[in-house]
Amino acid sequence: MAQIRFDVLTLFPEMFHGFLSTSIIRKAHEKGLIETNVTNFRQFATDKHQTVDDTPYGGGGGMVLKPQPLFDAVDHLLQDAVKRPPILLMSPQGAPFTQKKAEELAGHSHLMFLCGHYEGFDERIRQNLVTEEISVGDFVLTGGELPAMVIIDSVSRLIPGVLGNHDSAAMDSFSNGLLEYPHYTRPSEFRGMEVPDILLSGHHANMEKWRREQSLKRTWTRRPDLLKSAPLTEEDRKFLRMLEQRKRSE
Repeated sequence: MAQIRFDVLTLFPEMFHGFLSTSIIRKAHEKGLIETNVTNFRQFATDKHQTVDDTPYGGGGGMVLKPQPLFDAVDHLLQDAVKRPPILLMSPQGAPFTQKKAEELAGHSHLMFLCGHYEGFDERIRQNLVTEEISVGDFVLTGGELPAMVIIDSVSRLIPGVLGNHDSAAMDSFSNGLLEYPHYTRPSEFRGMEVPDILLSGHHANMEKWRREQSLKRTWTRRPDLLKSAPLTEEDRKFLRMLEQRKRSE
């Protein structure tokens, strides 16, 4: 039995074909670690034209997704469910998606994604069907399919056994509140560019210290806002103060 099941409701299920059949996600399915079911909710429309949208009351541009097809689709998919899973609406109005949220979602055995198109959703869907709205950024996309893929990918990486290296997810950027340190591989010299000597020294304690400092420096340079909530040791704070002093002296 899969450790987590993803149900995706979309009008364009073909968008998920490539995503689900390649790379780590494909291997996770083959191992039976995750299960993904993609459903076209148009099939739950009740009229002969399978209409899922209509013009908004009060006028305005665009079309709005009707509540009936989505409510009926969710009811159908959950008719045998023992427990109702989180139902996530992909929306630019939602809470920003973060690594912390990915870790929270990975604690569930079942997640459901609602992917919209057109102008938006009937508000009754938001108020009475959806558990939570999630945004992958302050921008607007054509639909919720790409955000759903982003979240499925991010959450799947946290499922034990999905990544080949058990430590990979733990060392990813944001997992410890900081950006990840730089990586190098063979050859040690390429076009005059050399790997830092510390990584060739074989001294593991020194290498770990260097990696931690590089992670701190990269975060301080690129995303200083993350340092406000990152778990920092006194040694970390001392290193950051040194960076600040160097900057002021330049």
